[in-house]
Amino acid sequence: MKKQLVLSSLAIILSSGLTQNVLAQDVEVLHWWTSGSEAAALNVLKDDLKSKGYGWQDMPVAGGGGESAMTTLKARVTGGNPPTAAQLLGVAVQDWANEGSLGDLSSVAKADGWDAVVPDAVKDFAINDGKWVAVPVNIHRPNWLWVNATIFKENGLTPPTTWEEFNTVSNTLKAKGITPLAHGGQPWQDLTIFDDVVLGVGGPDFYRKAIHELDMDALGSDTMVKVFDQMRIIRGFVDKDFSGRDWNLATAMLINGKAAMQLMGDWAKGEMTHANVTPGKDILCLPAPSTAGSFLFISDFFAGFDVGANDRDAQGALASSVLSKKFQEEFNLVKGSIPARTDISRTRFDACAQKSMDDLAEAQEKGTLIGSLAHGTAQGASVQSAISDVVTYHFNSDIGSKEAVDILVNAIQDAML
Repeated sequence: MKKQLVLSSLAIILSSGLTQNVLAQDVEVLHWWTSGSEAAALNVLKDDLKSKGYGWQDMPVAGGGGESAMTTLKARVTGGNPPTAAQLLGVAVQDWANEGSLGDLSSVAKADGWDAVVPDAVKDFAINDGKWVAVPVNIHRPNWLWVNATIFKENGLTPPTTWEEFNTVSNTLKAKGITPLAHGGQPWQDLTIFDDVVLGVGGPDFYRKAIHELDMDALGSDTMVKVFDQMRIIRGFVDKDFSGRDWNLATAMLINGKAAMQLMGDWAKGEMTHANVTPGKDILCLPAPSTAGSFLFISDFFAGFDVGANDRDAQGALASSVLSKKFQEEFNLVKGSIPARTDISRTRFDACAQKSMDDLAEAQEKGTLIGSLAHGTAQGASVQSAISDVVTYHFNSDIGSKEAVDILVNAIQDAML
């Protein structure tokens, strides 16, 4: 009986095609892209790999900022069973590489000529100790203000370009019974707005000093008090049900006319196109108030973990596909970002993406291309989390700005111990 059971099981495996050879040609990818537009963007990559004979084992972990995904990833790596690749943000790529968890994609990078087409600011995160350990997927700009064109036209309003104008317009909208700002009360979304306010109120030099260099004089300055003053004003412009709302649901409020504006990265544009709304026409795009001339950036990476020999060909095929011209164009058209390589034609991209490309080039030339705190391109997890806790506490309480600054300084000092 036992022998018959074994033979039957073997027959099922063979008839299902589940041989070791086929399993070795799958890529298992951990990511947190679970919204409609994000899933559609990933399908571009899945289809490309399928055309090359590789399967895709999806490992999505919901949570817009990727916090839950990182918890899952740590459990997998600690258990000695890393995925083929995982979505990571810039500083996290370097952290995993420094721990010796990532493999070497340099042979693929050399064969495909990555050095010549990836911007230096992005390469700084993808290369560790001279080796390519991750492949960039895109470049996102978090400091965007999205504006519902119909609401503004019907109410005779002009999109704001400074925080003073933003406050005036928002008070006008609020007086008319219109929610000025679509927002989801999640820490990473609060921190996204904080990024915009620090850059807008203090300027690029102050942002670098306070956020990148953690200069205590800057962190405890009157300018930082003004930043929290503006955060308090913004708190008065969101609806009462904002707490815990996912970012894409906030974007839906903007699209459907339930709110007039949203401060969010250009991944919101993917939701717009998914809803058949035209970015730059139906939903206007402007740099976040008072941040014109500066470009906060993040790149998503697929980091190649140190997998066994049987999985390395599939891992290399995944990396090659991600930075191919075809994928970079098709994926970023759907995702709302701009390509991570500099030689992609812009003709199929919308007006907001083309402005993003122009502003990126200008920021590179002026030295105002700056990594975003909220999206893992300025600080490691401990400092980012310390700042995020203070920002969210302030946003959801009645504490004063000076008290918030004092808490911030103490939190950073503790995080740096």
